[in-house]
Amino acid sequence: MADILSKFSKYADNAIEEENPTVRAMERAGKRIVKLNIGDPARFFPTPKYMVEAYVRALREGKTTYVNPEGIPELREAISARYRRLYKVSASPEDSVFITHGVSEALIFLNSMLVDPGNMAVIFKPYYAVCYSGFRIFGGVPILQEYDEERGWYLDTDALERRIQAAKRAGGRVKYMMVTNPSNPTGMVLDRKTLRSIVEIAKDNGIVLISDEIYDEVVYNGATFTSASQLAKGVPHIIFNGASKDLDATGFRIGFTIIPGEDKVSMALKKTVLDFCALRLCVSTPAQYAVAEGISNRKEHRKEVSAFVRAVEDRADFASRLINESEYMHVVPPRGAYYLFPKLDAKRLRLKTDREFVHKLLEEEGVLLTRGSGFGGDGHVRLVALPPKEILGSAIDRIDRFCRRHSR
Repeated sequence: MADILSKFSKYADNAIEEENPTVRAMERAGKRIVKLNIGDPARFFPTPKYMVEAYVRALREGKTTYVNPEGIPELREAISARYRRLYKVSASPEDSVFITHGVSEALIFLNSMLVDPGNMAVIFKPYYAVCYSGFRIFGGVPILQEYDEERGWYLDTDALERRIQAAKRAGGRVKYMMVTNPSNPTGMVLDRKTLRSIVEIAKDNGIVLISDEIYDEVVYNGATFTSASQLAKGVPHIIFNGASKDLDATGFRIGFTIIPGEDKVSMALKKTVLDFCALRLCVSTPAQYAVAEGISNRKEHRKEVSAFVRAVEDRADFASRLINESEYMHVVPPRGAYYLFPKLDAKRLRLKTDREFVHKLLEEEGVLLTRGSGFGGDGHVRLVALPPKEILGSAIDRIDRFCRRHSR
């Protein structure tokens, strides 16, 4: 028990939330904070009315009991039909689709199933913090393969293959490879060629491929999203998705786990996920009915998500342009999700770390960002491009003023 608690204390690091005590103290003192730290679209784009009405209808119809641990049939069928329609993927709603408390719970299931202390996994860097910390808490040893920021967050798949081979020669057991596409925190979208190479590497090395696709409809600036499930036929893989981003329903806490394969490994994974689902009974019943409506009502969803993506693209481009006009930071403009991941110019600033930068910026200018080191990107900060442009513009002006004040 002491060992488990020690690992949890060491790796349960969520940089997104760590400044909250300071924020609460400042707000109690009457100060207003511009919060650009958390990717919560519902704060700026209300959850679509037709989904809210479906939630209320479920409540009024008494749909408040326990349901099947793996999820209600209506939602599982809607998810299966969506992946078939968008990506030509066949995933049986009865035995290949599972509903979780967001993707966060699915990550706990994943590491519980696959990771023993000392096992390895490939995690691409910068990473979403929970993907890294969740793996480390279970005693995993990561193989961190970096994207090349200078080349627009390019991934060298030849270098990836060499690192996996080196780990195997040293006796490492590589259990899975985690892809987040589109990327949180960089906004990068993998092209089809790179994703195909990743799939081939997973296949050749007997590694389960995990693809977090929760931003799959939030793509722009000419990017095209490819689901790993389109390329990984015959390769054991797991797809994570959910209602938080595409459906703008973060507080509903509905995640999807899809395991399309019929191979021996995939079948064993399905059985184990089902067992884990049963341990915690079920996910919110009325929320599941609302999300089923959110996916199935294609006309309303298309209208809502199209408007949302246009607004995100406009705001992300605006913020990228302002940041790149600064002397103190530079950003690769995103093509998916709604995050910017600027690199700070350490030669021009007297601040020693991105942690110090974020904390002092909050105290002095009332702007809350997230430190890049929380995503494995030391010397960066993450900024959420969801607020209106006047808020983003004012915040970036404050950041630039702060940088001038702390310049060398």
